[in-house]
Amino acid sequence: MLSELKKTDWWAPLSPILGAEYWAKVAVFLDTAYQADTVYPTQENVFRALLTTPLADTKVVILGQDPYPNANQAMGLSFSVPASQPLPKSLVNIYRELEDDLGLLAPSHGDLTSWAQQGVLLLNTVLTVPAQQRNGHAKLIWEALTDAIIKLVADQPQPVVFILWGKPAQQKIPLISTTSNLIIATPHPSPLSAYRGFFGSRPFSQTNAYLQAHNVAPINWVE
Repeated sequence: MLSELKKTDWWAPLSPILGAEYWAKVAVFLDTAYQADTVYPTQENVFRALLTTPLADTKVVILGQDPYPNANQAMGLSFSVPASQPLPKSLVNIYRELEDDLGLLAPSHGDLTSWAQQGVLLLNTVLTVPAQQRNGHAKLIWEALTDAIIKLVADQPQPVVFILWGKPAQQKIPLISTTSNLIIATPHPSPLSAYRGFFGSRPFSQTNAYLQAHNVAPINWVE
């Protein structure tokens, strides 16, 4: 997994920030965690967000908390599930807002790979989770990496839209330079909070308007 990450344009800037000792700890953590328990996503998908969306192409960040803790759902991209799986409730609400916002039909499946391939970094702040234990790997190792990723993206010369749904994601705002970036911060799309301001927030049209205003190609959210 780390060998694949080293082939991306993320590695050169991230490696010195975190240091060799950190990456060694990541390797040990992964070996230990996957041997000791059922962990999601699969090992080959832990860094999928970075493998799918190059740093140079990143123009939107949608920040999640940690992977889905249920079997066959987590795929290394925040909020995304394989096309064969039913939509999680948060993604149902995301698609509802997408349709209301854009007046277009949302995708019929929950695989958001097409977003990632267009420059939407679908990043969780914690990259792994034990089965059925939401936040089970929080505050163990991943936050140093994902904080560095957020700050690195925010400091790029190109404008980036950060979509931060819910308080955990919004706690990362201090890492984000607002000089050339847009922050869209609303309640989380989960059924518990979607009616408190997520619905009607129009994040998809806001994102595309900002990108186009800066001469950046918009995202095709229904591709």
